[in-house]
Amino acid sequence: MADPFAHLRYQDQILYWNEEEIPGDPWTVFRKNVRAFPLQHLPDCPPFRGGAVGYVGYELNRTLEDLPPVPSDGIDLPSLWVHFYDVVAVFDHERQIATIYSSGFPEKEPSRRQSRAIERADWWMDQLTSAASEAMPHAPAGETPQWTSNFTRETYIRSVDRIREWIAAGDVFQANFSQRFTADLPADFDAVAFYQHSRQINAAPFGAYFHYPEFTIASVSPERFLHLSGRTIETRPIKGTRPRHTDRHRDAALAAELLSSQKDRSENTMIVDLLRNDLAKVCIPGSVTVPVLCGLESYASVHHLVSAVRGELKPGLHAVDALKAAFPGGSITGAPKKRAMEIIQELEGLPRHVYCGSLGYWGFDGHMDTNIAIRTILIQGRKAWFQSGGGIVYLSDGAEEYQESLDKAARIFTAFQS
Repeated sequence: MADPFAHLRYQDQILYWNEEEIPGDPWTVFRKNVRAFPLQHLPDCPPFRGGAVGYVGYELNRTLEDLPPVPSDGIDLPSLWVHFYDVVAVFDHERQIATIYSSGFPEKEPSRRQSRAIERADWWMDQLTSAASEAMPHAPAGETPQWTSNFTRETYIRSVDRIREWIAAGDVFQANFSQRFTADLPADFDAVAFYQHSRQINAAPFGAYFHYPEFTIASVSPERFLHLSGRTIETRPIKGTRPRHTDRHRDAALAAELLSSQKDRSENTMIVDLLRNDLAKVCIPGSVTVPVLCGLESYASVHHLVSAVRGELKPGLHAVDALKAAFPGGSITGAPKKRAMEIIQELEGLPRHVYCGSLGYWGFDGHMDTNIAIRTILIQGRKAWFQSGGGIVYLSDGAEEYQESLDKAARIFTAFQS
């Protein structure tokens, strides 16, 4: 994707369409503009042939719930930024085939739309031909960044204990909690090369790379938030983690330990219940099911417990309606969601920005795929930062939770090493 024909941005409680301030709430305007360019679904085509691509930041939760003001960290980022694309180049690496899809939008009159579609496809072909001759960037080199956290081990453990006190008092059943890591980058840091390197050592099914004028998002997320295909919507929450081990016997033992952990299974099941309720708001009654409960998925650095919740979207509702109903994801907030978000803000003391929001696409044909923006790095100027944490329940141990946050962060630290 390149050269969008429009973009929608929500920043400092002001909504912009192509830099022009417009009225309305971001969810309604977002849905209206995706639906303004209908594209017929073709079953044999890739899932995305044009539409909106971008992110919904965690702080957009304030448009859905009455929450305390967010403390400033001096970083001013939009809480919603999506671009609208009429041309998409799709690469099928398995079959070694590349295809260009050109919709002709934003033109809507048939002859003008067809002319634009052809012209834009030709333009894309020229871009790809010239890009093919350019050398790809190499993995990052130079000085390894020195990371600092906004928590010490002791203050992190105290915060976990504070959440356990709230749970014992009946305020909440579970709350997500994280620490932020920050580092200075070398002057010659190449964000594209870094992301390619990250993908090589930490392959993630729901990763993404977005370059904006003033910052870059590099995500190697393993977690899907919402996927809509036809009228079937699915979410796949992750709760429960163990580190991988180079010894295969020890690695298998860690996986077995995770599968049998009462604490981790209860943590996962709580979020499944929350997400069943979220999907029920927008799904046909009786259609919400749990085809997978606490299944094991193994990645480069960690084992996870992953569940699947699935339902059928009600007639007349759109992908953005489903996103609004379930946002932010239950796996990175807690239950009950509103109280969990209040606790998160009180303890973390910083805005999350993109972290624990969602990156994804919203197709003109109605399809959607979004991630939970964990294992996600923000790069702005010569600064990089990301957050890592986990869900806290009454059975949580502060020292173990602290170590789990480091286990999740380990591959990101490694990706920055020369």
